[in-house]
Amino acid sequence: MSRDLHTIELRYLAALIAVHRDASFSRAAERLGYTQSAVSQQIARLERGIGHQLVERPGGSRAVSLTPAGKVLLRHAEAIVARLTSAAADLDALDDGTAGTLRIGCYQSVGVRILPRVMREFLAQFPGVNVQLVENEDDGELLAQVERGELDLSFVVAPLPPGPFDSEELLEDPYVVAVRDDSPLGRGTGTVTPKDLARIPLISYAQIREAHLIENRLGHPALAGQMVFRSNDNGTILGLAAEGVGAAVIPWLSVDPHRDGLRVLQISGVSRRIVGIAWHRDRYQIPAAHAFIDLAHAAANEEEIHMRAALGNGAPRSGTKQ
Repeated sequence: MSRDLHTIELRYLAALIAVHRDASFSRAAERLGYTQSAVSQQIARLERGIGHQLVERPGGSRAVSLTPAGKVLLRHAEAIVARLTSAAADLDALDDGTAGTLRIGCYQSVGVRILPRVMREFLAQFPGVNVQLVENEDDGELLAQVERGELDLSFVVAPLPPGPFDSEELLEDPYVVAVRDDSPLGRGTGTVTPKDLARIPLISYAQIREAHLIENRLGHPALAGQMVFRSNDNGTILGLAAEGVGAAVIPWLSVDPHRDGLRVLQISGVSRRIVGIAWHRDRYQIPAAHAFIDLAHAAANEEEIHMRAALGNGAPRSGTKQ
């Protein structure tokens, strides 16, 4: 079958992506700033160039959908658009040098305990760089933005999903249990095991990658049945624990060491959370981005000192590369 791929324009691929996302020619047209007929013509020209019907058009108010051929092309279209967006971001960075904008992805625990120290030094060294922070507790979403060129760097938790990423490890963050200070759990030892948590109401995170759900990180999937509350706000999680609603199972960086009414217990026999920082391996990075990574290492080392003081000499070492 003849396919004239040279006639395919980027706007045709963008139209296919928009039609898929909105399941409607009219809504796709609104998203792209075209008329509905223009989007229909772009899809028709794309279909002629590919030599396949790409969109099912049921007519009326029913949602449109992609054909099998449309779904195949969609994957390539998204990759092409993401790569071109990344190329545009590279050119902007090249023009900016050490000025301009550095876009950082971050989640709450790092935002509270590590990022402020990084920013203190970074802004002193690079006053001409505008740092834009994007916050999301799901580092999978942040990594997707890195891949699309919407973020320059992002704090992450290993292991990373497949993708065009390079990363460096900053800190090993132990999991702990925060309980009301009069709780009998771990009394006298300051340490618990996952088995000690059996039949105890638990509180932990909500919208994070499945690999990072506490029950999976602790290696006891059955703990999911004991979750009485999930939240992505550390203050909410710790507040519920302080009121005795349940035991909060969280990483150490999520603990507020100054909060009253809580006792923090170490969990033995559980691997620690690896906090890192990631970037797109194929993208040009301005010097300010490299400096940010170096400062993140320094801030992680400072946090390690505080961690060792709070949890003892068994706390981890930081700064190795992934």
